[in-house]
Amino acid sequence: GYLFMATKRGIVKKTALSEYANIRKTGLQAINLREDDDLIEVKLTNNENDIFLVTKNGMCIRFNEKDVRPTGRASMGVIGMTIDDTDEIVAMQLDTQGAQLLIVSENGLGKRTKISEFTTQHRGGKGVKCYKIVEKTGLVIGAKSVNDNNEIMLITKVLYRSKVKGIPQGMGNHDRLSLF
Repeated sequence: GYLFMATKRGIVKKTALSEYANIRKTGLQAINLREDDDLIEVKLTNNENDIFLVTKNGMCIRFNEKDVRPTGRASMGVIGMTIDDTDEIVAMQLDTQGAQLLIVSENGLGKRTKISEFTTQHRGGKGVKCYKIVEKTGLVIGAKSVNDNNEIMLITKVLYRSKVKGIPQGMGNHDRLSLF
């Protein structure tokens, strides 16, 4: 298997799991990051997955992980998604994690979109609009792959729990459910 990593600036990296076999007490370098970048998510993959990257400005890209050649631990990675200077990646998910992508915004609104509605592109593109940002919604704060039978917990200063089934579904501009 592989460890697949994504950074907030849109860099992705895939490294063979075997490279992490002998971890010292002091740890191992997993990725070489630029000063203005942070690692946001790491997933275990099998070289067959589609990767979803979602930005705070409501953009999303889907590409196959085979577009990213494996590199060593100390490398930086490649561009997974081209984003402008005001945007950043807030989530990475795999196509195998659920049938829908749940997107949640900072003002507590959310919606689900079937992952089948996202066209597979090549890595490095700008992606497509997956969440319309307006004053009411605020920016996107996260995305998770879900199924109808899942429950989600959203934590602010208060913990909210909800059944996924009740959250609106669809790719277009439609009413979003207030999640908190």
